[in-house]
Amino acid sequence: MKYGYARTSTDDQTTALQLAALKRARCSHIYEDNGLSGATSKRPALARCLRALRPGDTLVVWKLDRLGRSLRDLIAMLDDLRARGVKFHSPTEAIDTVTPTGRAMWQMIGLLAELEGSLISERTRAGVKAAQRRGVKFGRKAKLTAEQIDHARKLIDKGEARQYVADLLNVGRSTRYRALNS
Repeated sequence: MKYGYARTSTDDQTTALQLAALKRARCSHIYEDNGLSGATSKRPALARCLRALRPGDTLVVWKLDRLGRSLRDLIAMLDDLRARGVKFHSPTEAIDTVTPTGRAMWQMIGLLAELEGSLISERTRAGVKAAQRRGVKFGRKAKLTAEQIDHARKLIDKGEARQYVADLLNVGRSTRYRALNS
């Protein structure tokens, strides 16, 4: 069975072109979300469509960007469909996972998604290193200042109980141990 999905990003857009293509593709059931961005995860018609799909069914979408804006999410969704035995067809991009050429196109898209992920990771690492060179500190802020640590050491050296000092500074036992190395 063929299921179609159409989506518009804003309320003033129309799905007429998409619906005509889905009807030409002979979809027996068509699901439609109107005025919903592909970036949002709340697309009720898409959720109903995905639940309705069974092994051997085909999901038809006018263009890939109607399923989602993120290539990574799109890859995950289509990988899930493949694992469930559901075929995919996008007439505009000539992707049809039934044909060898369509599967090859899908693998190319997967490679591009992997490249995109690698590039994002590389840029993130470079950004973190640049920020560290500028003196930006990452991680959680220290609970105790240098003055508080010195004061705690003096109290412990005078014979105060370690737990009393931790309570006085309003920190837990592990924070006290890390700060005082004891």
